[in-house]
Amino acid sequence: MSQRDASLDFDPSLIEELDQLIQPVKRLLSPVSIGTEHIPREGAVLLAGNHTVYGMIDIPMLGLEIFEKTGRTVRGLGDHNHFALPVWRDVLKRIGAVRGTREICSQLFEAGEAVLVFPGGGREVMKRKHERYKLIWKERIGFARLAIQHQVPIVPFASVGVEDMFEIVADAEDILRSRAGDLLRALGITEQPWFRHGEIIPPLARGRGPVSLPRLERQYFLFGEAIDPAPWKGRHEEREACFELREQVKSVVEREIAQLREVRAADPERYPVQRLLRKLSERLG
Repeated sequence: MSQRDASLDFDPSLIEELDQLIQPVKRLLSPVSIGTEHIPREGAVLLAGNHTVYGMIDIPMLGLEIFEKTGRTVRGLGDHNHFALPVWRDVLKRIGAVRGTREICSQLFEAGEAVLVFPGGGREVMKRKHERYKLIWKERIGFARLAIQHQVPIVPFASVGVEDMFEIVADAEDILRSRAGDLLRALGITEQPWFRHGEIIPPLARGRGPVSLPRLERQYFLFGEAIDPAPWKGRHEEREACFELREQVKSVVEREIAQLREVRAADPERYPVQRLLRKLSERLG
């Protein structure tokens, strides 16, 4: 193992500070977590799930729900582009996120950490129209390879709520077909490796609530039973084995998304006003 990466250093007490900071948002979104008992209370574990549009609203809720229910802080694997941005990369590091490299992830596993990964990466954040809650994992198998190599269990999870807050009105394909796309090509930006053929272009969206503001949706999280990589032990360099494990995880996450959407549809307190009315009724009753 190479020298420990300095970015792995992290003060877990900062999570408690973050919890206090976003309490008002938590009260509005009132997250519901199901299946947190499937998250091991100690030892290395990999949590793999779906990335929602923009990727910033539910992630703090997810991390804090895990912390409150299990006492564990999760170390999120971030896209390289995030860590190329001054200030923003410092914010990410303060909340425990790390650059998503094979070496750093291996060191986290060796240290017995809980690691959070979104196999869809940045492309899954930059949703296109009609991709609501769709997994866009392409051919990525890196997380499965590392789980097999280090024999770390994978807890599949799903997140539902954020993608019902927005409606995409223009996605990357629309933008590249517009005059803005012509300008990007004229400047040579579309040819840059970091541009990733437009994958980094965020969609333009309007809120689905009043006056086009984001509709305040309850956040739902579902954690499934851990998947043991033991059947693939020693085969982490075999693409077929890694892809097989990755497909098993993907299938579970897709089922969990469907289950959560059913839970949400049956929830009588899905919206803040419904929860407010219940509290008023209890006080008056």
